Formats: sequence, C-alpha cells, structure tokens
Amino acid sequence: MRNALDPSPRREPAAQARQGALGVFFDIAEKWGLTAEQQMTLLGSPARSTFFKWKKERSLVSGDILERISHIVSIYKALNILFPEPDRASGWLRRPNKYFDSRSALDVMLDGNVTDIYRVRAYVDAQRGG
Repeated sequence: MRNALDPSPRREPAAQARQGALGVFFDIAEKWGLTAEQQMTLLGSPARSTFFKWKKERSLVSGDILERISHIVSIYKALNILFPEPDRASGWLRRPNKYFDSRSALDVMLDGNVTDIYRVRAYVDAQRGG
C-alpha cells in the first residue's frame, strides 16, 4: 500500500531497470568520448528530441533499446577486464582491427544494427574467454 505522504510514483522493478539502463549507457558513452550522434546511432537512431529527453529524464525504453544497451554494457565490462587501464580500453574501441576488416570496433557498432553491436560483443567475449 502506498503512503499518502510519499508523492513519488512507485515503479515496478522492470521499469526501474529500463530507466536505469539509460543512465548506465550515458556513463559509458561519456567514458568512451562518444558524440551525441554516435550515441543516437548506438541507441537505434531515435529522434533527436527523444534522445535528449532520455538524457534529461532517463525515460523508459523499449526492449530493442534495452538489448542494445545490454550488449554495450557487456562490451564495456569485457574491455575493462582485458584492459584495466580505461584509456587502453577506449583506445582499442577506436583502433583498426583485422577481425573487422581493418575497421575499428566502434565503426562496426556505428553501422547501426543491433547485430553489429552484438558482433563486437561476441568478439570481445571470445577474447576474454567468456
């Protein structure tokens, strides 16, 4: 039962996770030095107004966006295991890689499809033995 003196709306745990996922994504994007355009691409190219609303309000997101964020979080974690120094992890993301036909992992992810993000995730997971 809700306390009448508590004006904050109650959210289901799943809704809280969907809302919190955006915060985690924006933290990673900042650490990786991603532009707003790159962030929008990784999130599936939402409208600019939607994107900036998400940044301001940490709104709920769809399952597709949540899947994208989940893969990005996994990539981030794997890179931090492989490269404990944050600059090296971020540098790897931008460095050409023969596995990706001399493109960087970030370039591959910026092709915009969830499968492109997953491709990078699968690669870093394999490199860390996961």
